[in-house]
Amino acid sequence: MTKKCTSTPKTPAPWVYSEKVKEHFLNPQNFLMGDEKKFKCDAKGIIGNPICGDQMLMMLKIDKKTDTITDVKWKTYGCASAIASTSALSELAKGKTLDEALKIDAKQIADYLGGLPKHKFHCSVLGHDALKAAIENYREKH
Repeated sequence: MTKKCTSTPKTPAPWVYSEKVKEHFLNPQNFLMGDEKKFKCDAKGIIGNPICGDQMLMMLKIDKKTDTITDVKWKTYGCASAIASTSALSELAKGKTLDEALKIDAKQIADYLGGLPKHKFHCSVLGHDALKAAIENYREKH
């Protein structure tokens, strides 16, 4: 005789993110699909730790005459906030000079997304750090 399940299904938790976070999570901008070697970048930065959570890879194409970011590709291994933050950052950084891009801080990323829950704010910090690492990588080479 099989036992019937008598418990009632739990109501799913409500979506705690803004619509902009949801948009960038479900439709990430500038996400690098496939092999990283296919995107000929001028700079690469990676930050985070895949063992304990989020990891972000930021790849940049840079106009060497103007130090302007012409294209951004990225990969993020992490939660919805991490993916949305990296997507938003890629949009914010495109078209900026390296110095302008370095001024994009975690609060600007979170504000652009319409806010992040307090316990997820660190995701926007990781995005900023990945961009900074990519710019440092470029400056070391040039």
